Amino acid sequence: MKTIYSRILTISIFINVFFLNAQVSTQYGPDSFVKIENNSGGFMAGLDSGDRFSRDHDQAGDINGDGIIDLVVGARSDDDGATDAGAVYILFMNNDGTVQSNQKISMLQGGFTETLSASNFFGYGVAGIGDYDNDGVPDIAVSAPASGNRALYIIHLNTNGTVKSYVKNINIIAQGLSAIGDLNNDGRIDIVACDPGSDVGGTNTGAISILFLNSSSQVMPAQTVLIDPSNGGLGTGLNAGDQFGGREVAMLGDLDNDGTLEMAVGAFMSDGGKGAIWMLSLDSTTFNVVSKLKITEGLNGFTDTLTTGANPNGTSGASFGHSLCKVGDLNGDGVPDLMTGANQQNEGWGYILYLNADKTVKTFTRINNLDGGFGLVLDPQERFSRSISFIGDLRGDGTVAVNYGGGAGGTGTLYLLFLKPCDFNQQPGFNRWSGGNILFSNWNHGSQMLNGDSLTFEQCTFKAFETDAANMTYNVNDGRCICMDDNATLAVSTEQSIAYTNQCFSGILSNDLQELTPNQTVVYPNPTHSLLTLETSHSTFTDSDHLELYSILGKKLYTSSLNAQLTSIDLSSYPQGLYMLMAHINGVTTSFKIIKD
Repeated sequence: MKTIYSRILTISIFINVFFLNAQVSTQYGPDSFVKIENNSGGFMAGLDSGDRFSRDHDQAGDINGDGIIDLVVGARSDDDGATDAGAVYILFMNNDGTVQSNQKISMLQGGFTETLSASNFFGYGVAGIGDYDNDGVPDIAVSAPASGNRALYIIHLNTNGTVKSYVKNINIIAQGLSAIGDLNNDGRIDIVACDPGSDVGGTNTGAISILFLNSSSQVMPAQTVLIDPSNGGLGTGLNAGDQFGGREVAMLGDLDNDGTLEMAVGAFMSDGGKGAIWMLSLDSTTFNVVSKLKITEGLNGFTDTLTTGANPNGTSGASFGHSLCKVGDLNGDGVPDLMTGANQQNEGWGYILYLNADKTVKTFTRINNLDGGFGLVLDPQERFSRSISFIGDLRGDGTVAVNYGGGAGGTGTLYLLFLKPCDFNQQPGFNRWSGGNILFSNWNHGSQMLNGDSLTFEQCTFKAFETDAANMTYNVNDGRCICMDDNATLAVSTEQSIAYTNQCFSGILSNDLQELTPNQTVVYPNPTHSLLTLETSHSTFTDSDHLELYSILGKKLYTSSLNAQLTSIDLSSYPQGLYMLMAHINGVTTSFKIIKD
């Protein structure tokens, strides 16, 4: 009895602390996305099937000096000069996430005078590394890992994205590259080379190398830190076939304030192909591993179920941890968070892992066809999340931009996702929202029991984002989450639920008369009983502009041309539920999650 009483007291104290201190909680959630692929999103490059554009990518700084972050994207199987010789693209960006122009760097283009061999896979790994030659223009690192011409190239760029000069560092194996900041404080960004095919400790056990380069852009081998089962203090835990190193790593900084640096490293074929992430704590001087912690299904806070079955490409499992990146503090708890993915799980699932200071997972949210609120419509073989990179505030409005690689068929697609910060304002007292229309609920009021999964606060706010809910009720004690429209009113909660208003509720109704900003598209009313109106500020239409409606399961229900600024869509014949409306206008795709009530 004493134990039960203590638990009740602990829960009660926690609830009251939560209630007293969480007056406003700022959460980052889905805003919009831009799909960048051949002839879409402003990217005009004439890609060929199998080029594997977006196999790796990174933000490269402002190369052309227009004040907007630019990108470097690999296309490791491009055939310029030789089959699968490889290429990279510099994408000069607009701040809305579309491509302004691009510059290709290959054996035949961009001023790159290196002779690559067939199957060299130049561009397998890419990283933005800042200004290495101190000429005021950011530079890039590019790997070519294939045997016979293995190298890491430090490419010094001109402002137009062509090659000013380059340094070839031979015998560097990197199936992925990550810029990790200036660890040794020499003024140059350091790099991690990922080698999941390393056989130390068993075939394809994997390894990473922390590379430090001198002022001449040359790797200093004596300072390289190799981390594998026999080096760098990693020790035991890996098995043959784990492919430790993955395609990227994420330097998270000192999460637990103990003087060590935390680095997340994937091992995407561990545990029967489910995949895992190793959280390594590195000595701040030697950068050797002093402790480690493994995150996978059912371990250290990650509770999602990962697949183990055969995949169409001959692999097995989910490939959790294949790629990852640090994204900053997305839930306002003072701890940086991590984005990763399981690119072989169904169409490919992205994950936001909200971290605790002790390196474990506090909670997570998914990004895929059904979850995340972006309105993605991914091919069953998309392999979404096979590469991930952090851009930052591309638009200059406080949003966060993150790139996800995918694309069925091998040509390659880059999904640029925007996440917006929104305040969830706690209402005074223990209250719940009553009346109005329920947009999402995992709670049965009649039985006073959950009728779905218990959700964390972060997962509940994502449901509010997904459904564009004006009001949210959450109970930390049982994980109930109820999202409602703006017709709801406050009622007293006897079960200590907490009511929130969503600052980012759009409030777009059919009688709202709004002046659209340039390149803006909106839909209303949403929710709707029958007619839905799409309004766009775009005024010149072509035959490629069109609308598509999908079910929440990704089935295309209809498509129609788009040739007017106001378009009405009749949903009266469709059952209640969630739908995805995709508007393809002037080479840009905008998605809307539609609620039919």
